[in-house]
Amino acid sequence: MTAPTSGTVPTTQGVGPLLRAWRERRRVSQLELALRAESSARHISFVETGRSRPSEEMVLRLAEHLDVPVRERNALLLAAGYAPHYSETPLDDPALGALREGMERLIRGYEPYPALVVDGTYRVLAANRGVAMLMDGVAGHLLAPPLNAMRLTLHPEGLAPRIRNLRQWRGHLLEQMERQIALRRSEPLRALYDEVAAYPVPDTAPEIAPVEEPDEAVAYFALPLRIEHEGRTLSFISSIATFNTPMDVTVAELAIETLLPADPATVKYLHTLLS
Repeated sequence: MTAPTSGTVPTTQGVGPLLRAWRERRRVSQLELALRAESSARHISFVETGRSRPSEEMVLRLAEHLDVPVRERNALLLAAGYAPHYSETPLDDPALGALREGMERLIRGYEPYPALVVDGTYRVLAANRGVAMLMDGVAGHLLAPPLNAMRLTLHPEGLAPRIRNLRQWRGHLLEQMERQIALRRSEPLRALYDEVAAYPVPDTAPEIAPVEEPDEAVAYFALPLRIEHEGRTLSFISSIATFNTPMDVTVAELAIETLLPADPATVKYLHTLLS
């Protein structure tokens, strides 16, 4: 694994306008925020207009109640004149050795099903054999480090031509990125979104993927990723896990994605292929 970098939009604004922007983004009134933070609407107003300088404790308290991402909490502290509260430790640092080994053990243990670890801009930091199996036929330039999960999935020379429900899956991924962009000010993430959203979609890609002829009907409980592999259509349901209450920027932006087989045929095929 290598150290992730996500990046935020640099700003010279004071802490007041930044806090107001986060409050408005969360659609919380000054009074509601004051009640949550055990303060007063008057004090919140004074902080936002620059008439009052919040304490370090108050900045962190407001950021917590506004669900501000960890990286952006550091930005708020800097804007208020305080030192960053959260470290940003490179993932290859010995201090994160136990975390790194634990994640790698987790995704290996998930085999033969695909699992991978990504950072805040979808750089692939680790992947198991199930993911490697799906990469058959992907263009070499997309497999050159650093790998990016969104590019691999949506690029015309990546997985896109083999995704049977490409329009549906593409729409799901773009909506996911839009939600993340709304949560934090990340220029690299915005640039990635603009790039992958501009990739062409084949005219032959159906709006709704045609149903295969399975031996028995399968009732999907979530939108599946349906992808061809060596003449077979495999179906997966994606699940994403993050860390609770992270105290480090790097850890806060890590995500473990696992692809759960969505039908018995996919289970049988993967166990046969990777056993």
